[in-house]
Amino acid sequence: MKKIYALISLLLSVVILSSCGSNPQNINLEDDIGGEITELTLWTFPVGNWGNPTAVASMLTDFHRKYPDIHVSVEYLNYNNGDEKINQAAEEGSLPDLVMEGPERLVVNWGEKGLMVDLFDLWESDTAGEIYDNIREACRHRNGEYYVFPICMTAHCMAINYDMFEEAGALRYIDEETHTWTTEDFIEAVQVLTDYEYAQGQNVSVGIIYCKNQSGDQGTRALVNNLYGGTYTDAEHTSYTVDSEENRKALQLLYDLEGITFEPSLTSSDAIDLFCKKESAMCFCWNVSVEVQQTINHPDLDFEVFPMAFPTDEGTPKLQGGIWGFGIFDNGNDEKVEAAKTFIRYITENDVPYTRAVRTTSYWPVRDMNNIYENDMLMTEYSNFMPYMGDYYQITPEWDKARIAWWQMLSKIGNGTDISEAVKDFPSPD
Repeated sequence: MKKIYALISLLLSVVILSSCGSNPQNINLEDDIGGEITELTLWTFPVGNWGNPTAVASMLTDFHRKYPDIHVSVEYLNYNNGDEKINQAAEEGSLPDLVMEGPERLVVNWGEKGLMVDLFDLWESDTAGEIYDNIREACRHRNGEYYVFPICMTAHCMAINYDMFEEAGALRYIDEETHTWTTEDFIEAVQVLTDYEYAQGQNVSVGIIYCKNQSGDQGTRALVNNLYGGTYTDAEHTSYTVDSEENRKALQLLYDLEGITFEPSLTSSDAIDLFCKKESAMCFCWNVSVEVQQTINHPDLDFEVFPMAFPTDEGTPKLQGGIWGFGIFDNGNDEKVEAAKTFIRYITENDVPYTRAVRTTSYWPVRDMNNIYENDMLMTEYSNFMPYMGDYYQITPEWDKARIAWWQMLSKIGNGTDISEAVKDFPSPD
């Protein structure tokens, strides 16, 4: 497999990063220094290897060494129950001090509910001035307050089975150098692959529109929006624009294309698994972390995974982006808030811990830096998608309802509902 050495290298770097200098997190620092300790709790979603206790403990050891009067303990959340745990903690008045996730939760959800501290002073630093403008905008609530200080970002993409494309004669429809293709190329490739599978007598889907729940919905949204230049929200992030001529045309195309199937019974994880088992020729839910994880999940993976931008008729694709960083819950304790800001400054304002924190996510810095993945072929390959990162619209009001409406819309279409009717049920923010 072409990229196996790059994957091994990346996996080894994670192991090394996780093991170097690791110590138990809950050491009693007060006994060592004899002073008063400010105890902080950090709840982190599994953003790359930030869900790995060993890797996080290693970073915390260095922080505790520099700031022995601040002790950070960590609880690791997942995306199945993390929201529920935080909502319950809010009701009980037992929220953590720090949380690591993205603006769609910290700004639109918990920020909208008044649970977050305004981080305006962190955004006045020289380091903050280097953060990309679109990232800055995504971290700011419509009331002008900042509820996130970002660490990393990525641009989600799709992937194709390169070997299958080659065998079917479909490689001529992709630009291998830029990892891009046009909508017309996509249509042609799907047709060629479908004809090839029929000729071979195989029961393989070319592409699967998974829609059992909201998992991986960034992929299907980007696919639909790119095909004919549609958008998910207006530019000001005040309303949802799914019911547009461009999006209806894209949905109709996907529904009509032989080889593309709407599957209301499948999640994005199911679609990824089928792709890795060579039961589909392309996967609409992909990024570098997915590739690394699937190499672990499927050690017998025997074809070349080739990441691609979503097809577009406008020349330059607009990929759905991900942003992750730290927020501080407002628990009414100014001392803890200042200690939490000290932790964020330590991670973000010094290149060594910042680079380490970003590498732990397996994503990219939110400010212009030298290539932190130098000599890493896999990460360098995926870095090609970063210039295609489009609008971060997940900060639009009623976002949680819009996510539900999206997969329910796809499911309705898969079950035969007319597209003009299926696109109507989206929230109308005030």
